[in-house]
Amino acid sequence: MIDYKITNEYGYDKDYDYLNDVIKLTLQREKVKNANFSIVFVGNEKIQELNKNYRSIDRVTDVISFAFEDNEKVIDNSMRFLGEIFICIPRMEEQAKMYGHSEVRELAFLTVHGLLHLLGYDHQTKEEEEVMFGIQEEVLSKDERFKRS
Repeated sequence: MIDYKITNEYGYDKDYDYLNDVIKLTLQREKVKNANFSIVFVGNEKIQELNKNYRSIDRVTDVISFAFEDNEKVIDNSMRFLGEIFICIPRMEEQAKMYGHSEVRELAFLTVHGLLHLLGYDHQTKEEEEVMFGIQEEVLSKDERFKRS
């Protein structure tokens, strides 16, 4: 059973039901069957505060993931408690324009990116980046709505 909640603290007023599909594609690709996590849409101030307090970087970013499994797998009755993903909606909107693709593509990308971090992927080295970004593109290419423009 996959159990997740999307909390729209920012008040994003566009449809984002398609995230259910990209989440499903990501978890299927990673063979995750029993997991719990949350996604929170926030604004610039909140994401900057999180970035400053937890990463010592005092600036706005697009997505921050807090993986509960960083130190060890957190499992209760075979349910994995993955963590939380915070997505900055204003930054997502800016990046969609900057990269020349839709907000649907950008929000799907940030969701996959955050979810992969919860599942243990990182991009600190060139090799890690190639693996993680390869998986992101593999997942996003499975649905026309998420492909690059």
